[in-house]
Amino acid sequence: MFHPSAPEVDVPSQELEKKAEVSVLSETPQTNIAQEIVVPDGGARAWLTLLGGWLVLFSTLGYSISFGVYQDLYVVAGASTSSNISWIGSLQQLFLMYCVGFPAGKWFDEGYFHYTQLVGSVLYVFSQVISHRSSTQRRSNFYSPNSFFMLSLADPTKYYQLILSQGIGAGLGSGLLVVPSLSVQAHHWKKRRALAMGLAFTGSAVGGVIYPIMLNRLFDGGAGFQWGVRATAFLTLGLLWIANCVMTTRLPSVNNRVPGPKADIWSILKDGPYMLAIFGSFLVFLGLFFPAFYLQLWVTLHNLSPTLAFYTVAIMNAGSMLGRTGPNMAADIFGHLNVTLPITLILCGLVFAMYGVKSTGAVIIFSILYGCISGAFVSLVPPLMAAFARDLDEIGVRIGLCYFIISFAILTGTPITGALLSSKDQWSRPIIFSGVRGTVAWVWF
Repeated sequence: MFHPSAPEVDVPSQELEKKAEVSVLSETPQTNIAQEIVVPDGGARAWLTLLGGWLVLFSTLGYSISFGVYQDLYVVAGASTSSNISWIGSLQQLFLMYCVGFPAGKWFDEGYFHYTQLVGSVLYVFSQVISHRSSTQRRSNFYSPNSFFMLSLADPTKYYQLILSQGIGAGLGSGLLVVPSLSVQAHHWKKRRALAMGLAFTGSAVGGVIYPIMLNRLFDGGAGFQWGVRATAFLTLGLLWIANCVMTTRLPSVNNRVPGPKADIWSILKDGPYMLAIFGSFLVFLGLFFPAFYLQLWVTLHNLSPTLAFYTVAIMNAGSMLGRTGPNMAADIFGHLNVTLPITLILCGLVFAMYGVKSTGAVIIFSILYGCISGAFVSLVPPLMAAFARDLDEIGVRIGLCYFIISFAILTGTPITGALLSSKDQWSRPIIFSGVRGTVAWVWF
């Protein structure tokens, strides 16, 4: 397994907080300030930053992986085909969230952490509350033109407007938030870095439980679709405000930084093992969200309990909480790649197991297991990429570059499985596609 080259530093525990500050040994332009930072693996600032990262992932990725609620709602309502609706889910936050991670990670390394968090928070929340309309303009039908996120600017009968209004604002905002909030954990944790990132990722799992239940109940209750979405926007506003207040970085801000060498993108692109790890992750993400987007539809079309369909996405996300801690803890001990390999293989087997998921008990067990294993893989990717960094000021760009590349797998993977499913609900084709690409990824790793 590849580990960062920076040497371990033995510092008495009572002096960790003092010695964790930046110590510049030279004022020359070639000083690498990241090498002068002691990572404490604990302390008040570390735990508060971890809390902030948890809240960011709750509000962003936790919301995005709840798209199965919308997938089922749109398809059953006849808005469009499964493949077309999947494009909305892939673009809405997920693609842009990962794609924007590359510039966001680079800006983080250059000292713009708090700037990216503030701008990202404002844009993300604005894209949700902009859907406000006056009460005199309300319509009772589900597809009112001013309902979801920026749909006040779109005609819902025009598919291209639906994609533009529902995807871009929240996607760009969450993209500025996610990679910096993960990368900053490396400033406070080294020996337990994978575990810290895994704990931060449990925020997305909890969000993936709360948001689907909240949205389903609000959509089907008295609040309706429009105000149901606004309620989630107000919740997100409060959580991101807290996150911005508690997160800190140990590298100086851009205004206080001594000039020095920046991360060399070309040398990173020539890092063979690092690029191979990215390509393996790309193959896994190509079909990773197939069950998350389609399980609720699967339950509905197989005439199982409507109540079960209501909770499938939440059950899967609850299961992912189990997978985001244990495997990451093991990765800190046995090596990131040594844990990622078996997780990838198990993930492939679970996709093929969907053939037998035709009863209430089977759906519940599958949801828990797939949520657990997929959650483990997602939370292992950032520390795996961070392990290739030569020092702290490369971590953001390495995680961001990985997220940028796999964003194209996220963008195309789910629509491909939707096209394979087709209007005839031929489930074997997307199951085989998703399972085989995972097996190839395991061999590649």
